[in-house]
Amino acid sequence: MSQNHVSGMESSAISVLKRAVELDHSGRFQESLVCYQEGIQLLMDVLKASVKDDSKRGHYREKIKGYMDRAEQIKSHVNQLKEDGKYHEQIRISEDATGHSYESLFKPYMSSFLTEVWVEDPYIRHIHQLYNFLRFCEMLLKAPCKVKKVHLLTSQDEQADSGQQRGALSEIKESLSAQGVTLDLQYSSTIHDREIRFDNGWIIKIGRGLDYFKRPKGRFSIGYCDYDLRQCHETSVDIFHTKHTKTL
Repeated sequence: MSQNHVSGMESSAISVLKRAVELDHSGRFQESLVCYQEGIQLLMDVLKASVKDDSKRGHYREKIKGYMDRAEQIKSHVNQLKEDGKYHEQIRISEDATGHSYESLFKPYMSSFLTEVWVEDPYIRHIHQLYNFLRFCEMLLKAPCKVKKVHLLTSQDEQADSGQQRGALSEIKESLSAQGVTLDLQYSSTIHDREIRFDNGWIIKIGRGLDYFKRPKGRFSIGYCDYDLRQCHETSVDIFHTKHTKTL
């Protein structure tokens, strides 16, 4: 392995672990745990490649042990909070912030045991909101889990173009079915709250639901395709954990 490649891995590890420490200090423990695990793996890869430098190997071993110890502490702390039903974490997304794609937001809570998802959002009606839901479903399909069923509870568009909502959701349902995923679609005229629940116990409540991205400046503007580069509206995200998730 070339020295440049090793240096690149080391830089990546430092960046990820720096983010882990920042999240740790902010009390965003589940997210920090994911970053610690990714950073530790990168450092272990660097350690394996540094076979000729004993001083560096000793340095990396010491760093890896420190980060592993902290990751274990966080894991125990999070598990205890989950056991006691007291886990609560809040993420503030500021106005015009970037880096908050669905993948970035939901990844820390999508374990390999995840098979069923409930989405309650009254505003999956207009074209951009329907695309948001489609992107959310695509994110589920790409994740390292085997989601088999998605429940959507939303409100029905009473406007003249309500056929657009029904047609789009019908197409999404058919497309998901081809991927082995069932979409259970229900409408409510009284729904107001927004909530996403995973059957592994995680509950994510976003103030604006899935519709927290700003409209891009143009179809060929940065952020049009990559939601990590799309500016956001200000909103808050509250994360809870429960042993039992209710069904709709």
